[in-house]
Amino acid sequence: MNTKLLMSVSAMVMAALGLVASFVPREILISFGSKPEGLEILLVQVTGALYLGFAMLNRMARGSLIGGVYGRPVASGNVLHFAVVALALSKALIAGPRPPVVIVGASVYWAVCVWLGWVMFTHPVVVARQGD
Repeated sequence: MNTKLLMSVSAMVMAALGLVASFVPREILISFGSKPEGLEILLVQVTGALYLGFAMLNRMARGSLIGGVYGRPVASGNVLHFAVVALALSKALIAGPRPPVVIVGASVYWAVCVWLGWVMFTHPVVVARQGD
């Protein structure tokens, strides 16, 4: 299993969400029909910072062996994040019609959650590099 690709995809998704949430929180709130006020804007920016921190963790851990014993903390933190957000987005979809971005987000989050779960609960396989 190519965990380098998985961690890179995870890092890119989180970095994109983090950058958007950090720099355009007011526009995000308006697009979802909320009235942007001080605390809501701050909460979106804090969430963006959390996403950026997770993105950096995944980017730096992409060369490590994910799964098994030593990479389990990184994998379990990612699985928990992606599972909880996927469930929240799915619950929102069940509650009623939502913008297409919520459907796409739920699909992406479920896909990455399953992929990370697979990596976390299987034994990692070391792939030999050329020249080793």
